[in-house]
Amino acid sequence: MMKQLFENSLLFGANAPFVEGLYEQYLQNPGSVPSEWHNYFDKLQRANGGTGPAGPAIRDVPHGPVIQSFIRLAKEHPRRAGQVVDQEAVQGERILTTERKQVSVLQMINAYRFLGVRHADLDPLKHQEKPHVSELDPAFYGLTEADMNTVFGTGSLIGPPRAPLGDILQTLRQTYCGNIGVEYMYITDTEQKRWIQNHIEGSRAQPNYPAEYKRHILERLNAAEGLEKYLHTRYVGQKRFSGEGGESLIPLLDNLLQRAGRMGVQQMVIGMAHRGRLNVLVNTLGKVPADLFQEFEGKHVHELTEGDVKYHQGFSSAVSTTGGIMGLSLAFNPSHLEIVDPVVQGSVRARQHRLQDREGDLVLPVLLHGDAAYSAQGVVMETLNLSQTRGYGTGGTVHIIINNQIGFTTSDPRDARSTLYCTDVSKMIEAPIFHVNGDDPEAVVMVTEIALDFRMKFHKDVVVDMVCFRTLGHNEQDEPMVTQPLMYKIIARHPGTRKRYADKLESEGVISAGQAEQMMKAYRDDMDAGRNPNKTIIYGYKSPNAVDWTPFLEDNKWDAKVQTGLPITELKKLAQRLTDIPEKFKLHARVEKIIADRRSMGEGKLPLDWGMAENLAYAALLKDGYAVRVSGQDSGRGTFFHRHAVLHDQNRERWNEGTYVPLRHIAPAQADFVIIDSVLSEEAVLGFEYGYATAEPNELVVWEAQFGDFANGAQVVIDQFIASGEAKWGRLCGLVMMLPHGYEGQGPEHSSARPERYLQLCAEYNIQVCVPSTPAQMFHLLRRQMIRPLRKPLIIMSPKSLLRHKESVSSLEDLANGGFQNVIPEVEKLDPANVRRMIACSGRVYYDLLAYRRKHEIKDVAIIRVEQLYPFPHDDFQIEVERYPQAKDILWCQEEPGNQGAWHRIQHYLMRHKRPDQVLGCAFRPSSASPAVGYLAKHNFQQNELIVAAFREEI
Repeated sequence: MMKQLFENSLLFGANAPFVEGLYEQYLQNPGSVPSEWHNYFDKLQRANGGTGPAGPAIRDVPHGPVIQSFIRLAKEHPRRAGQVVDQEAVQGERILTTERKQVSVLQMINAYRFLGVRHADLDPLKHQEKPHVSELDPAFYGLTEADMNTVFGTGSLIGPPRAPLGDILQTLRQTYCGNIGVEYMYITDTEQKRWIQNHIEGSRAQPNYPAEYKRHILERLNAAEGLEKYLHTRYVGQKRFSGEGGESLIPLLDNLLQRAGRMGVQQMVIGMAHRGRLNVLVNTLGKVPADLFQEFEGKHVHELTEGDVKYHQGFSSAVSTTGGIMGLSLAFNPSHLEIVDPVVQGSVRARQHRLQDREGDLVLPVLLHGDAAYSAQGVVMETLNLSQTRGYGTGGTVHIIINNQIGFTTSDPRDARSTLYCTDVSKMIEAPIFHVNGDDPEAVVMVTEIALDFRMKFHKDVVVDMVCFRTLGHNEQDEPMVTQPLMYKIIARHPGTRKRYADKLESEGVISAGQAEQMMKAYRDDMDAGRNPNKTIIYGYKSPNAVDWTPFLEDNKWDAKVQTGLPITELKKLAQRLTDIPEKFKLHARVEKIIADRRSMGEGKLPLDWGMAENLAYAALLKDGYAVRVSGQDSGRGTFFHRHAVLHDQNRERWNEGTYVPLRHIAPAQADFVIIDSVLSEEAVLGFEYGYATAEPNELVVWEAQFGDFANGAQVVIDQFIASGEAKWGRLCGLVMMLPHGYEGQGPEHSSARPERYLQLCAEYNIQVCVPSTPAQMFHLLRRQMIRPLRKPLIIMSPKSLLRHKESVSSLEDLANGGFQNVIPEVEKLDPANVRRMIACSGRVYYDLLAYRRKHEIKDVAIIRVEQLYPFPHDDFQIEVERYPQAKDILWCQEEPGNQGAWHRIQHYLMRHKRPDQVLGCAFRPSSASPAVGYLAKHNFQQNELIVAAFREEI
C-alpha cells in the first residue's frame, strides 16, 4: 500500500505542513479543497479505515496516521549517496520531483490570491515603489525558467484544468496584479470566496465593454471634468472641494445606480463628505446647474433659519433605469466627514421597514469615503460593526473609497495610518475589498459591478477602493505644493483621466479624432444654459412609497393641547395584555414579582411605577397605529431593572430562543414594536436612530443611554444633527433621547446627563428638554411626542432612583386624565397668603426638598416643578408666580454644581417672571470641574447643604 501511495502521491517532506493544513480543511469541509486533493484524501480515508466524505463519520476519523504517512513517504524514499539506482527508483524520483513542483504551483496560485494585490498597478501617480513580495516569485517555490513549459494542474484556478506554468503565471499576474487588486481570502465562507474567484479569475480581471458603452463612460468623464473646470473659471477661488483627479467616480455611480435599478432596487440612499460632492449633486443626482450657480452667487433658501454651505447640502431626485424609476437621496452632512455613515444606515433601515424589505433588496445604502477618514475615524468601525446585527443591519452597504492618497495635508502612509491599506478596517466584518486604479475607468466600472452583485447576493458590505489623486489643494484656496512638493510635481504632469481615456478610445477607433473635445464643448454649452444634460433624471417625481411630512410642516405650536389620556377601561385592557405571560414560560423570581405587581397596578390595587407607565405608553401608541422602536445598551430589561419589555424563559435550552415580548401582543392589528439591546456604542447607534427618525415621522424612535453622560460619546451627532439639522437643512426629526440623570452618589460618570449642554443648544424652538418627575408624566410625555403634529427631538432627563421611589408613583386616573404638565404646581395644601418663598426645581431633587419640608414642618415655602426646561413654559410659570402674592423671593434649586445644570440657562427666564419687589436666589452644589464628586460622604454632605440652603431665611 505504501508503494502505491508513493507512486501516486503529490507529497514530499518539506510540504507536509502545507498538506496537513489542506487535510484539516478537508476534514472540516471536503468541498473546500481543490478536486485533486479532494479525491486523494478520499483514497487516504478509505485506506486508513475511514468512510469517505459522504459518510457521516468523516470528521471523527483520526487523521494522525494519515499525516504520519505523509512524513514517512519523505523519509522512506531518500536518494542515498553511492546507492545503485534502478529504473524503478529513477522513475519514482521523477514522479516525486514532478509532484513536488505541482504542490509548489498550487501554493503559488494561493499566494497570488492572498498577496497579488501588493503588486497590482493601482496608483495613477506611480510615486511609490511596489514592495518586494518573495511569495509572488516562482523561484521562491523552486520553480525555474526550465519549468515554464511544463504542464501542471491548476487546481481551483478558474480556467483550463491543466496548463503550462508560463500560462498559469501570466494568468495570475493579469488577474491579480493589473489595474485591479482584490482582497478576499480572509473570508471564512467558502461560497463567497468561490463566487469572487469565479468573477475575478473567470474574466482575468479584464473589462470588456462594447464601443457604445465606452463612449458613455467618456461622456460621464466629460461631465465630471467639465463641471469642475467650469466652476473653477466662473467662480475663481471659491471653495467647492473639487473632485478633480477622481473623475472616475461619476461613471462609477452612473453604472451603480443603473445596475441596481435593473436588479429591482427602488431607492438608493447615499452618504458622502464634501470632496466631489457638488459633482455628484449635479452629474449623478441631477441638481440643476443654474440652482448651484445661484448658491455660488449668494442666493439661499429663505425658509431655513440658518442654512449651510453648498458642499454640505443633501438632495433628493429620481432616475430612470431599465428596471423602473429609482429614488435617490443624498444625505446632508456636516464637515465631520464619516459621521454621516450611521445616519444613512438608519434612514435606509426606516425605508426598508416601510417597504417590508426584510432582506435589503429594495433599498440600497451607498457610502462614499475619503481614504484618510475611512482608516482614522472611529465611527467607521462602529458603523461596520452594526452591519450584520439584527437591530441595525440593512442588507449590506456598498462602500466607495475616493482614495486621494492624502488626508488634508498628510500623505506619508507612516503618518496616515497604522495599516497597510486604508481599507483594512473593513476586514473586521470580512467584507471583500476591490482596489482599482482610478485612471482606468473601465476597470472602475467593472469592479463596481462585481461589488454590487456580491452585495445583492450575499447581503454583506463590500468595498471599492478607487485609488486616484487630488488635483488641487484641500480647498481651492490652498497651495498643496507647500507640503507635498513631490506629489504635486507628478500631479502637475498628469494629463487627467478624461484625456487619457479619450486618447485610448481614439486609438481603438471607438471615437474619431476631435470627438472628445466636441463632447466637452457640448457640456460647457449646457452649463452656460444652466441645464443638466443627464437624460436619466426625472424631475418632479414623487414616489408612492414616500412618507408624507405635510402634517408636520405646518405652523404647529409646541404647546398645542392634545389628548394623551385613555379611558381607565382601556388602560386596564392594555395592562392585562402586558402581564399575560404564556403558559410554561418560566420567569426569574424577581421578574415574576414585578409582573405580578404590574398585574395589580392594572387592576388599580397598587399605584403605578415608572416601568409600568412607560410600557403602557408604548402599548397605547401601538394600539393607535404608531410603531415603536427602542434601542440602547440594555433596553430590553432596562439598565436599572425597571422596563422588562423583553422577558426571558429561565428554562430555555438555547441562547437564541426563549424570549417573550408582551408589547408585540397588544392587539391583532397593532403596529410593529422593536426593542434592541444595542452594541456597546453611542455615536454610531445614536446617529443610526437619528437617521431612522428623519425618514419615519410616524414611528416613536427612542434611544436610551445606559447612563445619561454616556451620550458624551455621541456629541457630534447631538450638535451637528439633532440640535441643528432643522435650522441648517430643514430636516424634521422626532427622535427621543432618554438620558438617566440624578445625583445619587454614584460618582462623576454616573450622575449627570449634562442638562446644561442640551440647554445651551436650545434656540429657535429646535429641541425639547424635559425632566418628568412622575410615572404619569412619562406616560403623557411619550404619548404627546407622537399624537401632537410636531416633530422635534425630545431630550428626557429620565430617572434612576426615582424608578422605585415610594413617593414617585401615579394612579390609573393620572394616566386617564389630563396630559403632560409643563409645570407641576404645589401639591400640598398651603395657604398662598402665607408663602414667603417659591422654590422652583426639576427632577429628583424635588423629593428631597419635599422630605425636608415635611420633616421640619415648614408651611411657608411652596415647591413647584418645572418639568419642561425648553421651550420654557412661560405662561404656566407665570400662573404659579401670581399664585403667591406675598412671596418675597423665587429660588431655583438644583442638584448639579453651579456651573452646570439648568441655572445659567434658566435664570433669565426666572428674571422675566419675578416681580420688581422679589429677589431671585439659587441653591446648588459648589462649582466643580467634575460632573460630580467621587466620594459618597462628600456627596451626602453637599446634598444636605443645598437642601438646607433652599429653605434658609435669607437668600
